[in-house]
Amino acid sequence: MAKINFGGTEENVVTREEFPLEKAKETLKNEIIAIIGYGVQGPGQSLNLKDNGFNVIVGQRKNSESWNKAVAEGWEEGKNLFEIEEACKRGTIIQYLLSDAGQIAMWDTVKKHLTPGKALYFSHGFGITYKEETNIIPPKDVDVILVAPKGSGTSLRRMFLEGRGLNSSYAIFQDATGKAFERVVALGIGVGSGYLFETTFQKEVYSDLTGERGTLMGAIQGIFEAQYTVLRENGHSPSEAFNETVEELTQSLMPLVAEKGMDWMYANCSATAQRGALDWKDKFRDATLPVFKDLYKNVSSGQEAKNVIASTGTSDYREKLNKELAELNRSEMWQAGKAVRQLRPENQ
Repeated sequence: MAKINFGGTEENVVTREEFPLEKAKETLKNEIIAIIGYGVQGPGQSLNLKDNGFNVIVGQRKNSESWNKAVAEGWEEGKNLFEIEEACKRGTIIQYLLSDAGQIAMWDTVKKHLTPGKALYFSHGFGITYKEETNIIPPKDVDVILVAPKGSGTSLRRMFLEGRGLNSSYAIFQDATGKAFERVVALGIGVGSGYLFETTFQKEVYSDLTGERGTLMGAIQGIFEAQYTVLRENGHSPSEAFNETVEELTQSLMPLVAEKGMDWMYANCSATAQRGALDWKDKFRDATLPVFKDLYKNVSSGQEAKNVIASTGTSDYREKLNKELAELNRSEMWQAGKAVRQLRPENQ
């Protein structure tokens, strides 16, 4: 484990150089990794592990949409694709990758197969951190570990196929065997992490829920809507409003930020853009800082978890969600986006 300085603060980081793939495979050579769930993270993590040479199986409800997807992606019933309970029975490491609501619903089934010495793996700290609400309390004689890729399972898989890695956090909640660190790092390397940085289950879920509701999804969509609305109200066309709100950001500026940072991106924009951005950034920070403080308080108090469990646990949640997503899709801004994307040179 290396100590890396990030802005004056030292953090524990594990890189591929110090823990290469071959070492990860040697560490887990006698393990059977059971991936429970084939939804958001399951496909990317399981396929990357399989392609990297690990002994991995998938557990999913038979004949469900996800089961059929797994079959289409090369998993074979009775060989490396099983019903959830059978996969839990066979696995020495159970990667619990169902949705948070799904984890709550399946916990009694999974828990009875957590025999001494096994490992229970998460990619989100929700179930453990909010155990009062989820009732997910693992037995004391199993390792409880976490690897949380900083992106979707789709991105994890795509970057793996491109020969790149998606950075992940790792955490150890319970080390019953004395091998939890080696297990979690080997799994992190195996699923395709670029590097691994240390956290805790609680910090992972607090930062993750804040990020999802903030700059990663919730805040950015809200800002998109606000700017697009102002431009349209002032006579700008849908194409112009979308290009200035979304397309330029995602296709031109964010790649520069990803490459070398915000300061470098500023330095490579026009003087007019630089001056205006520097003059206005503090106003946006000051306007949103109280919202982010309220958001973090809501997350750390557990209220956000209660809201999620209450809404996602209802029988008609999926139907309501699909209606909300359809409404987003039908909005003028994202219909304009669909047309703009079709006009990109690679789609001509």
